[in-house]
Amino acid sequence: MRKLTAFILLTLSFIELFAQEQTIGLLSYKKDLAYEGYTLIYPREQPSVFLLNNCGEIVHQWDDDPVFVPNNAVYLLDNGNLLKCKKQNNGPIGSGAGQYFVELLSWDNELLWSYELNTETERIHHDVEILPNGNILMIAWEKRTLEEAIANGRLTKSMTSDVLYPDFIFEINPTTNERVWEWHVWDHLIQDADSIKLNYGVIEDHPELVDLNYVENTNSFDWDWLHMNAIDYNDELDQIMLCVPYFNEIWIIDHSTTQEEAAGHSGGKYGKGGDLLYRVGNPLAYKRGTEEDKILFFPHDTHWTNEFIDDNHPDYNKILVFNNRVEGPISKMEIFENPWNPDSLAYTKVDGLFQPSNFENSITHPESWKFYSQGLSSVQVLPNGNILGCSGGQGYLMEITRDNEIVWEYKVPIRSGVRMPQGSFIDYWQNLTFRAFKFPPEYQAFDNRDLSSKGFIELEPNNSFCDSLTSVQNLLIPDLQIFPNPTSSLLHIEWSDNKVNEIKIFNLYGKEFYTKRTDQNSEIVDTSEFPKGTYVIIIDNTTQVLFVVQ
Repeated sequence: MRKLTAFILLTLSFIELFAQEQTIGLLSYKKDLAYEGYTLIYPREQPSVFLLNNCGEIVHQWDDDPVFVPNNAVYLLDNGNLLKCKKQNNGPIGSGAGQYFVELLSWDNELLWSYELNTETERIHHDVEILPNGNILMIAWEKRTLEEAIANGRLTKSMTSDVLYPDFIFEINPTTNERVWEWHVWDHLIQDADSIKLNYGVIEDHPELVDLNYVENTNSFDWDWLHMNAIDYNDELDQIMLCVPYFNEIWIIDHSTTQEEAAGHSGGKYGKGGDLLYRVGNPLAYKRGTEEDKILFFPHDTHWTNEFIDDNHPDYNKILVFNNRVEGPISKMEIFENPWNPDSLAYTKVDGLFQPSNFENSITHPESWKFYSQGLSSVQVLPNGNILGCSGGQGYLMEITRDNEIVWEYKVPIRSGVRMPQGSFIDYWQNLTFRAFKFPPEYQAFDNRDLSSKGFIELEPNNSFCDSLTSVQNLLIPDLQIFPNPTSSLLHIEWSDNKVNEIKIFNLYGKEFYTKRTDQNSEIVDTSEFPKGTYVIIIDNTTQVLFVVQ
């Protein structure tokens, strides 16, 4: 006991505040394995955009009037400007109330450009995409009346709101605020319910068209038929990718069309006009499958993996998507080969189905039940091969290796728009965060910028926590791995040899909580009954490491 007490006192001399519970902000960090960079977040229910370093410290932020909140996407451009979507928090989407903006801000938060679309018939929402020529693609709703919907073949029984808001995409020149291109899903419909109405046809023969009577959203906001929540652009192909959660699908359309071609079924680089070039996730949506064939479940953040990785990277030009509502409930991050065939200039089908028909590289938390969000969320492939995931409903960010090892964790320390003190507990859906994106240190936007620490988002922070993870802890565990840390249930302990005779766990007051003799080189300890706090693992009376139960 005297040896243990001496060890604890020595450890605390290095990390005075380590015993303080770290429940929000930075939770864990393995510096040698995590990708070095700066993470951009725009948490909901509050007005500020934050750029964080790997220690969870603010290195830059863009503040706004508190009456404005995210709507939802934000992008840091290579010149240091910030492109963000915001809304006034005073009216429900679809009612005609509120203000909905896309803004361009300088690094120093000077307003450079602002665009509002908030009429009785059109409303921007969710996401935007800046094009190489500086134009901006935007997602918007457009109002269709009950009479219009019925005339086009919509079944009356699925029109409880007496109005429908299908999505459309438009491209705007920010210099003139002129719309220079548009694509409307309303121009690409099919229905098989009524042969005397518009758009009648055999749905399974036309996967390039959208079934007007495919309905997943039956809640009180059923006017929101598609709910597109992500848009991405591929410059090489001149194609646009869309995430359509109420169809449980990813769509791709041709951007090379003229305005007239975008409204039709021929023309453009690929000869299909504005019809869908690709769709995947739910063949039931075009009557080529059943419920069992769904592989996407209310997805978010679909995009090509073409940011900060080049064509030598093994994941270059693949497709990423956050798969929110997989059974369990758990969420997964999917990465799959792009099925584009450059010879046929078309996306591969097998037996009439767009590919893939299943996902082979699903990524989630090692304890999958800890990573779940009904909505929001994002996924990013990092240059070192790690995956950055944001479980938006939990406000939880994790970086994970391809070997399924968590090397960085962060919990957004904002509850219902209010910054919380370290040690607070934030429940599900209280710190909503649409996305997270990590930029490399050499990103051009950071040239000649001050990226020193400006403090933390959380109040009463533990200023020594990151140092304790990146210096003292590494010193103490030359060949020992423990994960996850912090933990609230199962703690995995692994070491390099099988000569260990005894494992013991004590709290910082010397009380023993666990002991076991083993000749294996790993152990799993159930800490669910441990009181919250900091503990010491002693292995064979020599190797010592700290972990936190939260």
